[in-house]
Amino acid sequence: MQDLQKLIDFITRSNWLILLIGGIIGLAMTPVKFAMGIILGGLIVAINFHLLKRTLKTMFHPDTVSVKGRSIVSNVLVKYYIRFAISGVLIFLLISKHIVHPVGLLAGLSVVVASVFLATALELKKIFFKEAV
Repeated sequence: MQDLQKLIDFITRSNWLILLIGGIIGLAMTPVKFAMGIILGGLIVAINFHLLKRTLKTMFHPDTVSVKGRSIVSNVLVKYYIRFAISGVLIFLLISKHIVHPVGLLAGLSVVVASVFLATALELKKIFFKEAV
């Protein structure tokens, strides 16, 4: 369980780091609308990931689980779909009002995917390249 927590914390930190680096590179090398797409898309998914992490920690806490008559799964799913709907509306508004470039937004929305990929690659490296003791 401790390894899983370390992995989730790594993904959370790397979300913000990838967003920061991507935003800086975007501002330096691309038009403003494209860079804003990277930044706003990254913010949307990083905040969603953080809220999902917090929701799952709260809902699967031993005190919450022990309460009888409370549906944990339905509470998690309701919060998930509310966040999903809000994200969809935000993305729709950002694209329809021409605030951001859609490809930049897609790049920003890929921040969590990049973090998970990085975490997976590092874990596989640990597994395959362990030092012989």
